[in-house]
Amino acid sequence: MKDTGIFYSYRSVKTGQQIKKMIKLLGDDNIYTVDVDIATGDDFMKYSNYILAVPTWFDGELPNYWDEFLPSIEDEDLKGKQFAIFGGGDQKGYAENFVDGIGLMAEFIEERGGTIVGFTSTEGYSFEGSRAQRGDQFVGLALDIENQAALSNERIENWIAQLKKEFK
Repeated sequence: MKDTGIFYSYRSVKTGQQIKKMIKLLGDDNIYTVDVDIATGDDFMKYSNYILAVPTWFDGELPNYWDEFLPSIEDEDLKGKQFAIFGGGDQKGYAENFVDGIGLMAEFIEERGGTIVGFTSTEGYSFEGSRAQRGDQFVGLALDIENQAALSNERIENWIAQLKKEFK
C-alpha cells in the first residue's frame, strides 16, 4: 500500500482511540498520522492515500480545525489521490444531519478531483437525513459512539479490511 496519511485532531480523545484501532489493523508500514490542528498544505499533499477523521459538530458542521485547514488546500488538484473518510455523529440527537461532516468533506475532496473510497451501508442506522448519504450508502464510515458504541469495533474492522482492498 502506498503512503497513507491519517489526518485528525490529536486533541480528540475518542477519535484518537479509533485511530489507534485502525493503525493496528492496517499495520504501521507506510502509515503516518498528522495533526490537522497544525498541518500545512504541504503536509497534506505528500500522500497518495488518506484517512480523514471528520466528526460532525453541532447542526451538521465541520469541526473548526477542518474549517481552518481546508483553505490551505482549496486550490490543490487532488486527482490520483484516494480518500477514506470517517466520523462520529449522533443519530438520535441530530437525526436530521447525522454525520454531515463526512459528506461535506467528500464534496470538498471530489470538487478537487480526489477519489472517495470506503463507502459503507446505511443499514443499521436510524436517522432522518445526512449529507454523507448517497443512495443506501454513506461516503465513508459513520460511527455513533453515543448510541451504538458496541457496534464500533466491528464497523472499524470491516471498514479497514475494505480499505486494504480499495487503496492502491
